[in-house]
Parts: sequence; C-alpha cells; structure tokens
Amino acid sequence: MEYSRGKLIYEGKAKRLFEVDGHPEWILQEFKDSLTAFNALKKGSFENKGALNRDITSMVFKFLEKRGIPSHRVADIGTNEMVTEKLNMLKVEVVVRNVLAGSTAKKFGIEEGTPLEKPLVEFYYKDDALADPFISDDQALMMKVCRSQSELDELKSVALKVNEGLMTFFGDAGLRLIDFKIELGRNANGTVVLADEITPDSCRLWDKKTGEKMDKDRFRRDLGNVAESYQEVAERLKQSFLKSQSQTLAQSQEIKS
Repeated sequence: MEYSRGKLIYEGKAKRLFEVDGHPEWILQEFKDSLTAFNALKKGSFENKGALNRDITSMVFKFLEKRGIPSHRVADIGTNEMVTEKLNMLKVEVVVRNVLAGSTAKKFGIEEGTPLEKPLVEFYYKDDALADPFISDDQALMMKVCRSQSELDELKSVALKVNEGLMTFFGDAGLRLIDFKIELGRNANGTVVLADEITPDSCRLWDKKTGEKMDKDRFRRDLGNVAESYQEVAERLKQSFLKSQSQTLAQSQEIKS
C-alpha cells in the first residue's frame, strides 16, 4: 500500500509529524537525525540517526505486540518514516527504572548503577515549557492526566509489562536495561496503546559484560562514539529480533505437526 505524505502537523525535537492523505486516522512520523539533551539546551546530530531510531522502534514495537502490548505502529516506509495510528495522547511520560542512574541517583545520593529491589514507575507531566516535571498520583489526577486512580494504575501496569518485554528483548541482545521513558495514548476503542518511540534516546542501555553506556548518555556526557553506539544497538537488536522470529516460527511449525 502506498502512503502519501500530507501537510506538516507538528515538528518536535526528534520527529516531524504529517497527515497521511486520504487517511485521517493515521499520522506519518519522520524520525530526524537531531540529538538533544537537557530540554534541548544541548543540541547535535549525526547522519542516519533517524533511520536507526525508526528501525529500532519498529523492532521493539513488533516484539512487544507479540507479547500482547499494542502499539500505534501501522507500517514502516522509506528509511526513516513510520505510519502510525492517530491516538488521543495522554499528557504524561511514564518512566520505569530498574537501576538508579543519572539525576535520580544524584538526587538521592546513591551510587549510579545500584539495582532497585523492584522496578520504580514514575509519572512526568508532559509540557516542554515546564520541563516535564515529576508528578505524584494525586497531582496527575489534579491535572486531569487520567480520570481516576484505576486509570493511573492501568498505566503503571502497562509500563511494567513493557518493562518485562524490554528486559527480555534487550537482554537477549547483551544489553542491560537501566531505565526508559514511554508515551501512551488511547485509540478509538479506549484501549491504552504504546506510542512515540523506544530507542537509545529514550532508554538507558548498558553493555551487560563491560557496563559501557550505549545510549544518549554518550551525547549528554560527551563520552564520544555516539553514532557508533546507536549503530551497535541496532545491529544487536536486529540479531535478537531475527532470533525471536525464528523461535516463533519453529514453535508454530511444532504445534501444526
């Protein structure tokens, strides 16, 4: 099927969003080569970043969908574009932490790399002008992020399911999932759906053997080899994804026989 790009709807730090001609229920996302950190106070880019992040997101979404976690992905087109379902986006970013790192470790005076006894789920109010502040459950309800505590609990449940899936997928690729951020929306049926992206921009990923950082912290902290690390993550996940597909096919054939 052909997808024709319509007019520009919105341009953010990492993506441009377009209408899809003839399909008001879809949006075309273009992944940009830009890199930003500290609420875009630090800016950079590298060639092919958008294509890498599109491919990584696509593989992650496909993997999670097989585990019963729906995403807004419809189709990949070109090298750095994805057609997605139009959602009623929730005005919140959901963060899951498995290991303390970055500003959270600093905030509590705990050594970076300290594992948590259980995953920590946090909400951040999505507003660039306010620098996406942390919000409690009561504050989330006050700001009408959700209508009830049960809906907030649903978001936490979805985030923890995503965490379980990512731990498996990244783990099979030799990557330790430290923390990640996701965005969620509701489709026309009211179902909570995974949106936006899951990439080294939105996750902290450390090499399981060496502890080397393989994510945007290389840009934040001027560690160098940013493009090489993103490329390495994409290559590893491709192998992990192909392995999972082969296992699924083998299981399917075994059931049929």
